[in-house]
Amino acid sequence: MSVCSAYTTQSLNSTCSISTPAKTHLGFHQKQVVFYRRSSKRGGSGSGSGPCVITCSAGDSQTVVIGLAADSGCGKSTFMRRLTSVFGGAAEPPKGGNPDSNTLISDMTTVICLDDYHSLDRTGRKEKGVTALDPRANDFDLMYEQVKAIKSGVAVDKPIYNHVTGLLDPPELIKPPKILVIEGLHPMFDERVRDLLDFSIYLDISNEVKFAWKIQRDMAERGHSLESIRASIEARKPDFDAYIDPQKKYADAVIEVLPTQLVPDDNEGKVLRVRLIMKEGVKHFSPVYLFDEGSTISWIPCGRKLTCSYPGIKFHYGPDTYFGNEVSILEMDGQFDRLDELIYVESHLSNISTKFYGEVTQQMLKHADFPGSNNGTGLFQTIVGLKIRDLYEQITSGKTAAPLEATKA
Repeated sequence: MSVCSAYTTQSLNSTCSISTPAKTHLGFHQKQVVFYRRSSKRGGSGSGSGPCVITCSAGDSQTVVIGLAADSGCGKSTFMRRLTSVFGGAAEPPKGGNPDSNTLISDMTTVICLDDYHSLDRTGRKEKGVTALDPRANDFDLMYEQVKAIKSGVAVDKPIYNHVTGLLDPPELIKPPKILVIEGLHPMFDERVRDLLDFSIYLDISNEVKFAWKIQRDMAERGHSLESIRASIEARKPDFDAYIDPQKKYADAVIEVLPTQLVPDDNEGKVLRVRLIMKEGVKHFSPVYLFDEGSTISWIPCGRKLTCSYPGIKFHYGPDTYFGNEVSILEMDGQFDRLDELIYVESHLSNISTKFYGEVTQQMLKHADFPGSNNGTGLFQTIVGLKIRDLYEQITSGKTAAPLEATKA
């Protein structure tokens, strides 16, 4: 079954031609079926001489779109690896394409980086005195049109922003996947793009933790100096506060990373307090809960079944409000000593959308070398990944059921 748009149809007495794939000015690839009306034998030129154009896309395989927002250096890449792992297959750059592509493709998912929609390259931003966080440095019209096209089953030629050179490289072809993840600074900034999302996540990292993470990434992987990192953070902060941080009020789930409360005056940032903030009433999404849904729970699981060295582990769960929305919050402060014992914690969590007992623990052990695997960041990223899998299955099963019901009718 296809989803089609028809124009200027006048008569069933027609001839038909199928065009080859064409690329639009916005970088779309589409096929058109064109019906031409035969001229009347009575010679009337009338209004029926124009063609009827039907543009079709694969409606049954409409792409599910997930949005992930966070500042630079806040764990988006790690979250993407955990998420794509849940769906199977390693996430890799497009084969045979630009080696500096930001796109990651796995068996079911395609992850595109919204940096690719920068309208200004590094030099252009410097000349105009704007950062990449500023909306003026990004092409939201193209972002919206291309995400909308992919969601509808239409391939696009997406631009590439080269993080190595700071230049805008030639575009790459993105075919509609089963799941499209758009990650970056602005997935929820533009209302049009926001309305295309089936689910949205915001990674909210405190300034103290963000600084430590950015040092680790930019010094180790990108060769930046400590002074340049500090200057970059300070230069970005006004735009971050104005354009990026406000997006969290739109998110269906927020993973908030804070310094621990278990160690008084802790300044090292090695132990983290992580909160999973889940909006109530989101279609196809039921918040995770600890012990008893809707209750307020504090739990220290350390003891015979969970090894805990200083400063230990503490969980908290309960209802709350967040930017005027009813939410459930699950919090973990501290870190695991042994990941194989995580199953004890997993067994007390409900609505985690696992397919078998111990799946959360299995995923955590599988990626034990990922950053955050011994604390709440890894745990909650894994759980959100499983929830997104469940959401995808609910959405696609609903789409499958609809044509069957129509056939029966």
